Amino acid sequence: MFATTRAISTSLAQFPPRCFTSRGFSSSASKRSDFTHAVIGAGVVGLAVAKKLQEREGASTVLIERNGAVGMETSSRNSEVIHAGLHYPPSSLKATLCLRGKHLLYDLCARHAIPHRRTGKWIVAQDAAQFGALQRLHAHAHAVGVPTHFVSPTQAHAREPDVRAAAGVLESPSTGIVDSHALMQYLEGAFTELGGVLALRTSVVRIKPLDGGARGWEIETTTTTPDAAAVAGESETSTITADTLVNAAGLAAIPLANMLRPASRQRTPYYAKGTYYSYSASSPRPSTLIYPAPSPGHAGLGTHLTLDLSGRIRFGPDVEWTTSPSDYAPNAANLGAALDAIAEYLPGVRREDVGLDYVGIRPKMARGAAGVAGEGFEDFVIGGEDGVRGYVGCLGVESPGLTAALAVGEEVVGRLYR
Repeated sequence: MFATTRAISTSLAQFPPRCFTSRGFSSSASKRSDFTHAVIGAGVVGLAVAKKLQEREGASTVLIERNGAVGMETSSRNSEVIHAGLHYPPSSLKATLCLRGKHLLYDLCARHAIPHRRTGKWIVAQDAAQFGALQRLHAHAHAVGVPTHFVSPTQAHAREPDVRAAAGVLESPSTGIVDSHALMQYLEGAFTELGGVLALRTSVVRIKPLDGGARGWEIETTTTTPDAAAVAGESETSTITADTLVNAAGLAAIPLANMLRPASRQRTPYYAKGTYYSYSASSPRPSTLIYPAPSPGHAGLGTHLTLDLSGRIRFGPDVEWTTSPSDYAPNAANLGAALDAIAEYLPGVRREDVGLDYVGIRPKMARGAAGVAGEGFEDFVIGGEDGVRGYVGCLGVESPGLTAALAVGEEVVGRLYR
């Protein structure tokens, strides 16, 4: 792992707009563009994509991020779980990229000392109907190649005596946790060590395909200075060009893609807000991730118990719909329902020691869309747009996006250069 990971952050004003005429262009796009690749969005997916592109021979990649640091939105506001891949339809991108990404992520963490741990995960059932859901999940996991097994009541009590699982426990041994901040620090450092350019505090205001993308892309940006809040209007507008463009903008991915679509084909972005809850009591304190049995039509995986690498417990997230992608104020409205759900599998929970923690927001392709297999399931959308070349968009990349990020990088490069 890099001892330090100083970002090569730059203003794009140093790359002046090109004069786009037909005269004097060579057949090599890279000879006429400022960069071979532009990636918009420096969350974990954008970082993984940019690093993978920068590894190509002769590459010059710019990674454009509107915040003052990488990974400040969805990538750092989640459960930090390395998902096994057992909840998604076999042919879906979520399944294939989660399975591939899990192995890539564990390998990367081991090779570069990125903090992580294979904690395992229990999915617990409290009645016959829920146990039926576990049996179906076990069969599904076997079909997609994810190891799972049932834990006997005796074993369950010996390992986690504070956890209630009246009807049964299904264990996923390949589930784990990762320090998402350390992971993104590594990816940022690796990208810039390879010569990639990171442009922070830079918002994309316009994207334009040149000759349908055949001559590359024109990208107009506005960059603010660190003290712009104190100095009204202190910003720079720049235009750069790139041979290819990747939209990995997360919460802003759909609005960005809409810049390429006619009015009749505009998509509406949806945002699922989830409040997480902290736990300050010293007990009960399980050492395994605990999830309730799957609930049909739920937009997430229920109010589950997760751990960070220091052993700190958190619960959640709940799910509510918001119209704002920056609505990060925790909401206590669902706390009572969350406590009831937690007490189902952790009856000794000290309710008074559960409090509001932080909020994560997931980009969704539809309101009410489920993130797991079943009715209303919405997959990742990774691909191009009609009528343009040299473009890949990553839309609706929510959970298991952290797990799948390295595989998404491979997928994007494959789609640009197949």
